[in-house]
Amino acid sequence: MTSNEIRNAFLKFFESKDHHIVPSAPMVVKNDPTLMFTNAGMNQFKDIFLGNSQPEYCRVADSQKCLRVSGKHNDLEEVGRDTYHHTMFEMLGNWSFGDYFKKEAIDYGWEFLTEVMKLDKNRLYATVFQGDEKDGTSFDQEAYDFWKTHLPEDRILKGNKKDNFWEMGDTGPCGPCSEIHIDLRDDAERAKVPGRDLVNKDNPLVIEIWNLVFMQYNRTASGELQLLANRHVDTGMGFERLCMAVQNKKSNYDTDVFQPIIQKIAQLANVRYGDNHDVDVALRVVADHLRAVSFAIADGQLPSNTGAGYVIRRILRRAIRYGFTFLNFKEPFINTLVSDLVAQMGHQFPELAKQQDLMQRIILEEEQSFLKTLAKGIARFDDYASKHAAQGVVDGDFAFELFDTYGFPVDLTQLLASEKNLTVDMEGFQRGLQQQKERSRAAAAVATDDWMVLIPQDTPTKFVGYHQTECECKIVKYRKVTAKNKVYYQIVLDQTPFYAESGGQVGDTGLLESINETVAIYNTTKENNLTIHHAAQLPENLNAAFTAKIDTTKRQMTANNHSATHLLDHALRAVLGTHVEQKGSLVAFDRLRFDFSHFAKMTEEEITRTEKMVNELIRKNLPLQEHVDIPIEEARAKGAIALFGEKYGNLVRVIQFGEAIELCGGTHTSATGNIGFFKIVSEGAVAAGVRRIEAVTGSAAEAMVYEQQELIKSVRETLGSHNIMQAIQKLNDDNAAYKKKIEEFEKQQVSSFCKELESEAAEVNGVQVISKIVDFSADVLRNAAFQLRTTSNRVVVLGSVCDGKPNLVVAVSDDLVPKYEAPKLVRAAGKLIQGGGGGQPGLSTAGGKNPAGLPDAVAEVLRLVAEA
Repeated sequence: MTSNEIRNAFLKFFESKDHHIVPSAPMVVKNDPTLMFTNAGMNQFKDIFLGNSQPEYCRVADSQKCLRVSGKHNDLEEVGRDTYHHTMFEMLGNWSFGDYFKKEAIDYGWEFLTEVMKLDKNRLYATVFQGDEKDGTSFDQEAYDFWKTHLPEDRILKGNKKDNFWEMGDTGPCGPCSEIHIDLRDDAERAKVPGRDLVNKDNPLVIEIWNLVFMQYNRTASGELQLLANRHVDTGMGFERLCMAVQNKKSNYDTDVFQPIIQKIAQLANVRYGDNHDVDVALRVVADHLRAVSFAIADGQLPSNTGAGYVIRRILRRAIRYGFTFLNFKEPFINTLVSDLVAQMGHQFPELAKQQDLMQRIILEEEQSFLKTLAKGIARFDDYASKHAAQGVVDGDFAFELFDTYGFPVDLTQLLASEKNLTVDMEGFQRGLQQQKERSRAAAAVATDDWMVLIPQDTPTKFVGYHQTECECKIVKYRKVTAKNKVYYQIVLDQTPFYAESGGQVGDTGLLESINETVAIYNTTKENNLTIHHAAQLPENLNAAFTAKIDTTKRQMTANNHSATHLLDHALRAVLGTHVEQKGSLVAFDRLRFDFSHFAKMTEEEITRTEKMVNELIRKNLPLQEHVDIPIEEARAKGAIALFGEKYGNLVRVIQFGEAIELCGGTHTSATGNIGFFKIVSEGAVAAGVRRIEAVTGSAAEAMVYEQQELIKSVRETLGSHNIMQAIQKLNDDNAAYKKKIEEFEKQQVSSFCKELESEAAEVNGVQVISKIVDFSADVLRNAAFQLRTTSNRVVVLGSVCDGKPNLVVAVSDDLVPKYEAPKLVRAAGKLIQGGGGGQPGLSTAGGKNPAGLPDAVAEVLRLVAEA
């Protein structure tokens, strides 16, 4: 069976078992501060497990795209070194929300693997939870008994808490799990050592393929386990591992999931997979990372220097450097593989095909940028090696600097070192790496207490903020949070007018008032479908009746800006074309930011047309048309635009201002006239094919215009003329005239200077040499050297100090090249002024940081001429 057939068989099997097949959630997680990426199939169902929302279906199955770059067996630097771990992978899963439990989960798993996939029953093992005395949990006899109907007892193994008790995190839903393992070794190996002895022993051919989690507990912050009101089943099966088992391969990378890409890379690199260990690792790394980066970009996460964007950039750079080091790719190549990935996986994941052009452009730009960084890092290493060759060892701190600053893996540093007969201080490198990890952990450390429940509530907080700015409410629960030595509180209300930060719109601020006290709410966020109000302190009487009041001024300004982004999106599609897609946004009370797909810098004329169109829509005072809870297909039929990388339910909210129609959950102004005025502040590039507009509206836009008017007024006063353009033209004309006079003066100066220098020429090793340190600009030095080199049998070396920085010019007459080459001479001398340089064989220049070294630099050139 092909990988596509295996995936389809899984989905059809569970559809036949009355499971609703849902699409994969985006791999990039939004509106969840606890996760950057989807790292398990259950992530999109967290709210159900936590009891914060009700399931639409009690039985669900899907194939979820996931990304893991940390944790057990998921250190990024290890991916590609073995044959079965990945960054991006697919997780096949089936779920029961308060419906079936252990028996059916075990029976379904056995039936699918043995009857549909036709896997050898004699190669399968199951593990069950042995219990944990500290937690007060007992052996999972129930699961064990169900497995006995399918397997002999010697292939049902007991597992400890580490392997057979699944937890979402330090707190939250959890429970015992039952893993299904398969022994893929040859019969001869199986005869020597039974598979049961290798289960969970990190053997690459005795592996877990399916984990059946039975969620029946909730772990509190104190570590106590409490029974859940509803029991759930959460299963996850590694798609790539299943393909390895079904296709009878010894490695995930040998399946048709990876081989088409690996073979394409090998063809481009003119190598063969399987001939060389380092080459094989590099091929696996590039194939794996291509998938991770492409899926992330398709889901809306662009490479950057912070957060999730940094993770994606780090993954891509690892692929680039493996291609550079072991496959000899010195030019961008990964971007050319995107079309192969789309051809292979675009049918199951249509977002790949839709974003193919964007993925290729962004990856190409990242490759070009990082290859330049690698070149700088290699130059940095060469410089270090030349100065420390006598030590025989590359300092661990320097190796870590290369890793941290230039993205060098330590094995690349070791390779460069070995070429110069040096070793690397690995202990020092590991020390620096560990210190960095500890700093990161400390910066991210957050201590969160358990929720203190005041009012049991099964339904989410009711949001009334679309049409109300205040409401009566009660505190449902609260908890204390400590982060960076600061304590604050998170409060959940039964109903609220506060909009929680999501979809690019910032969270509301405001007040929580009772008869006796007032508490400031400084932010509102969303976590696991909970609307969380952030406060520096708690009310004294937590059980009081409260009134929640938002800051209406900030809310109105934010709503105006959000509506303005919709008008901007509409205008951009009209001015630039319908290829424009929103790639991100920020909507705050004082500004807005809009990222969109477009492959060229906007012209001034396009910016003006866009501004005019938005302001025209504002002046039309178009009323807000809000369509609530309409089927998503009906919304699309209306022409509603969906947000890039967002997951929508079956029922959606549509915001419409005239012909500007979008799916949106944010707050908006009642009519476009309230926006007042729209002004673009800047337009620039975010990444390849992605532009960013920063803009302001209303009073902020007015303030910008007033500021520009004041600037114009100041310019008029400075120029002493009301006709600014005429005065500037006169300045330009005068400047051109003065520049011409200066050039004529410099020519005379150079001519006079050259005559003076020629009179001081000396003979060195049969060559006429002119050398001097003077107080002229670098341009004068260069022009003089160029003029002096026209006389045969001559070497010229001139130096000067301008603005505290040394300059050096070396010129050689044509008849002496290549005996003397200016670039070699200037580079040797440049080191003495702590600089470097280069140029043409007949004329080269250098700059540096050490003016005091200039006499020695000139002397070095004379020495080299004398010894040639």
